[in-house]
Amino acid sequence: METGGEVLGAERESVAFRSMLWLVATAAFMQMLDTTIVNTALPAMAVSLGESPLRMQAVAASYALAVAMVIPASGWLADRFGTRGVFVAAVVLFSLGSLACAASRGLTQLVAARVLQGVGGAMLLPVGRLVVLRVVPRAEFLAAMSFVTIPGLIGPLVGPTLGGWLVQVASWHWIFLINIPLGVAGGIAALKVMPDLRQPVSRFDALGYLLLAYAMVAVSVALNALSADQPRHAAVVILVVSGLATMVAYWLHAARTQQPLFPLALFRVHTFSVGILGNLFSRVGSGGMPYLIPLLMQVPMGYSPMHAGMMMVPAALAGMFSKRMVVPLVHRLGYRRVLVGNTLLVGTAMASFALVRPGLPLWVHVVQFAIFGAVNSLQFTAMNTLALRDLDGELASGGNSLLSMVMMLSMSLGVAVAGGLLGAFGGASAGLDTISAFRWSFVCVGLVTITSAAIFAQLEPTHSLPQTTVQEAEAH
Repeated sequence: METGGEVLGAERESVAFRSMLWLVATAAFMQMLDTTIVNTALPAMAVSLGESPLRMQAVAASYALAVAMVIPASGWLADRFGTRGVFVAAVVLFSLGSLACAASRGLTQLVAARVLQGVGGAMLLPVGRLVVLRVVPRAEFLAAMSFVTIPGLIGPLVGPTLGGWLVQVASWHWIFLINIPLGVAGGIAALKVMPDLRQPVSRFDALGYLLLAYAMVAVSVALNALSADQPRHAAVVILVVSGLATMVAYWLHAARTQQPLFPLALFRVHTFSVGILGNLFSRVGSGGMPYLIPLLMQVPMGYSPMHAGMMMVPAALAGMFSKRMVVPLVHRLGYRRVLVGNTLLVGTAMASFALVRPGLPLWVHVVQFAIFGAVNSLQFTAMNTLALRDLDGELASGGNSLLSMVMMLSMSLGVAVAGGLLGAFGGASAGLDTISAFRWSFVCVGLVTITSAAIFAQLEPTHSLPQTTVQEAEAH
């Protein structure tokens, strides 16, 4: 028979457990919200900072790049210093970065503040997932993961509209200031309900990390530099070549190191190799769309920030519904047919935005956005499940971390590519007006995505799709 003290203790433990899940879910929401909320506010930021709206991609790309850089180290840091301490530190950095963003008086300051914000944001979600993985019983794991990841799916739905609304009713500074009270509350809650889990750690692959981080930064900065009015081509060439060289150096380093950051054995799994490379290159195209579309709606089309943000709602809603189509489609057609065919559809949907012009009926925009959102979301879920489906044991953890890093890196590269295309087509030498610069940029990102279909064509026909893999992929 349970005593009153035992019942009370069980109730307290249950409340703390639910509070921990709510804390992780809120962290997922904030991380994804800040990935998208800034895009609608970029034109207002540009006016305030005295910059061109078509040269603001570094604000969006820097956050995603910082997240990509820190993700490989987040798990090791949590094991070494404890999940509670690292999570609280992440909340503090994220909040300080948000405050620094709101206080920025120039583009360089804003980009630096976004990097700080991204460093904090990079540790929120991985550490939270790690706690759920280690605390939740296996029988309840899928339900718990679904609970903490649903807010992450809502973030991109709310972000563009909320950003546009805040710009209209207040100022762009408030898209960052709203994080401060949430950060304070989250930090206090983490101290109370976040368990302090630790694990024995091996030596961190610092050299591999530095090589990989430099490669990501060098290539991303080089692409961002292409959007300048007078890009320094020599610097761009040096950055690209040195970035590729350090990527090769990491590959050689990982081949001879006993405990590399990401084991090369991952790439002996064919489905993972195709899934991760397909993710990287197809997302470079789609990663630029959340940057290009709000700018298109506001700069040449003349929509208000809130109206531009609301235009993204049909895409987000259609994307949430299309996730349910992945399982039956893959079981019926196989990964290769689904991914090759859908990649062509995604690229075509991107290129179709070149047809957008003032005066089109609202329903045409809604249909176009919904189609793009549906095929884009289906693409993400199918690619993620493909990458993770055949990984077991130790490879599963490394593969999951590498997939998370590649997704954020490709988002940063996508924004940089989109900004570079706008700069190239909208520069003085191009001789194009603003709407034409956008049209050609959409055509180019669509073509980049279409070419990535050749990667998925290397798959063997397969119909296996474990449901647990779908749940884990949707967690991204």
